[in-house]
Amino acid sequence: MNRSTRPSRPPFQNSGSRPAAAGGAGRAGREFAMPVSTTPALPPVESFDQLDLPKELLSVLARRGVTAPFPIQGATLPNALAGRDVLGRGRTGSGKTLAFGLAVLARTAGRQAEPRSPLALVLVPTRELAQQVTEALTPYAQAVRLRLATVVGGVPVRRQAQVLNRGAEIVVATPGRLGDLIERRLCRLDAVEATVLDEADQMADMGFLPQVTEFLEQVAEGGQTLLFSATLDRNVDRLVRRFLKDPVTHAVDPSAGAVSTMEHHVLHVQNADKNATIAHIAARDGRVIMFIDTKHGADRLVETLLASGVKAAALHGGKSQPQRTRTLEQFRSGQVAALVATDVAARGIHVDGLDLVVNLDPPADHKDYLHRGGRTARAGESGTVVTLVLPNQRRGTARMMSTAGITPVTTRVRAGDEELTRITGARVPTGVPVAIPDPVIERPRHNRSTGRNRYGRPAGGARGASPRPYSG
Repeated sequence: MNRSTRPSRPPFQNSGSRPAAAGGAGRAGREFAMPVSTTPALPPVESFDQLDLPKELLSVLARRGVTAPFPIQGATLPNALAGRDVLGRGRTGSGKTLAFGLAVLARTAGRQAEPRSPLALVLVPTRELAQQVTEALTPYAQAVRLRLATVVGGVPVRRQAQVLNRGAEIVVATPGRLGDLIERRLCRLDAVEATVLDEADQMADMGFLPQVTEFLEQVAEGGQTLLFSATLDRNVDRLVRRFLKDPVTHAVDPSAGAVSTMEHHVLHVQNADKNATIAHIAARDGRVIMFIDTKHGADRLVETLLASGVKAAALHGGKSQPQRTRTLEQFRSGQVAALVATDVAARGIHVDGLDLVVNLDPPADHKDYLHRGGRTARAGESGTVVTLVLPNQRRGTARMMSTAGITPVTTRVRAGDEELTRITGARVPTGVPVAIPDPVIERPRHNRSTGRNRYGRPAGGARGASPRPYSG
């Protein structure tokens, strides 16, 4: 029986009367409340020892000092381990990875996959999030002798096909590359009995919903589905109605705007002073993620910051996967102090102790604001989100903040102001040019049949020009 023929789901309750901050979307996001389950949920637990987990997983948790589950873990794991479908809403940093990861590992432990036929699937929107999920789950998977395969764009298909052909019980994938492998008959989903959709709302926003729907139609009938999302707009609502069976629902930290450890600031700047203000913030003593709208803008800004003495690097969809991975490693280790990123980094990046996020270009959509801000104030830590606003951007930014349910502190600043230093830690750059050690430099591949490299330029031309678009 095709999964689309399942009986109808319990109705969603319209939440239009709730304040925007409570749901993280407000009226403009057309968000709906969590569906009401017809079957009572198991009570939450306060310790992993209370769960029916394999002893190998409990040993790894104890060895890593993880004893008390986060709220979303304590609430969803008893039900997920019992085989229930789960719908969890929570901002990034709320502990979702272990919430679904331990459930999937426990369900799959003791089984072995056939070549190209995984037993569990974790779908995520971005390469960075796929790598983060894989890194987080690898110690636990090794403990129960399960093999993980990461399937993302930017990496040779042949290498991933080899891993799948050897048999991988759990596949962590972005939709674009997984669809490519399925089309080439290098992977099939009919043996998948546990499916996780992580950051489902971003997959919908990125246009992956048709592919996600196709994948869910291919997995084994009667399997388990765990869906986690920061918001429940109409796109995610349709996915839940069609594929989740009477899910246990749980919401935690519903909106970045409601996080008490996060401060929100709007800094009014003048056009002529914006670049100097950015340079002063980037020169602070500590790491900072700075969000910008375009790939070329990110690259140009990094060149300017390096020349002024700030150790900066760009992260965007035009970078190859090795470049992106290396840049994140350098940022986490402190070799890079200012990470200039497009929205490819709005999700899937976790950096311990990151206390400042700066929107150099105000996002047009309130969801993008919440996702960007979610890079700081994670797991109870404190953090600050700053948005630089030019005079012609003030009205649009005010509307976006209102929709997000956020009331920021608004300040007029200039480079060198005491208030700028107090809010962001800004300081004057040294002016001594710096370089980032050991950059990843990728040679354009030469197509012998056309005489051109992968950028469409004659072979031997300038490296890195006109990078290929992000492909998931």
